[in-house]
Amino acid sequence: MPAMELAGNFFLVGLMGAGKTTVGRTLARHTGKTFYDSDHEIERKTGVKITTIFDIEGESRFREREKQIIAELCQLQNIVLATGGGAILAVENRQALKANGTVIYLRAQIDDILARTKHDKSRPLLQTANPREKLAQLYQQRDPLYMEIADLVIDTSSQNVNSLVQRLEQRLLNQQT
Repeated sequence: MPAMELAGNFFLVGLMGAGKTTVGRTLARHTGKTFYDSDHEIERKTGVKITTIFDIEGESRFREREKQIIAELCQLQNIVLATGGGAILAVENRQALKANGTVIYLRAQIDDILARTKHDKSRPLLQTANPREKLAQLYQQRDPLYMEIADLVIDTSSQNVNSLVQRLEQRLLNQQT
């Protein structure tokens, strides 16, 4: 039984490692919505890992696949969607997310993201000699785009998921009343 009634779709945006999938699953469970992760949907449809798509087809082809999946998912109702960190790079994705639900920017500090992703080999953009520098570049490039479409901004630094989701639900409830 969902803990609270919150109308509409919720789309989570933010850098990799910000907690979109973890927070999204918990939020969906609490609100009785269906959870989707755009990266997982791409993997399910193609039958291969994101890293393989990056290796074989490159980032631009991956972004095309991502656009198609996000357009499809945005047509669904009553969902929580965790997007890939770079999904907001495409203007089409920003428009689709903004038009079809509440966009929640999970904002994390670079140190927190590094701690959460340091052993994760499934993050193609961090397979570099200096992941901190890469994250700083991504943050500088993407933060304005996340802010542009965000209805809510939640800081995910140093918090447990349940208290973060409770805070998020309260803000969503306040926004809908």
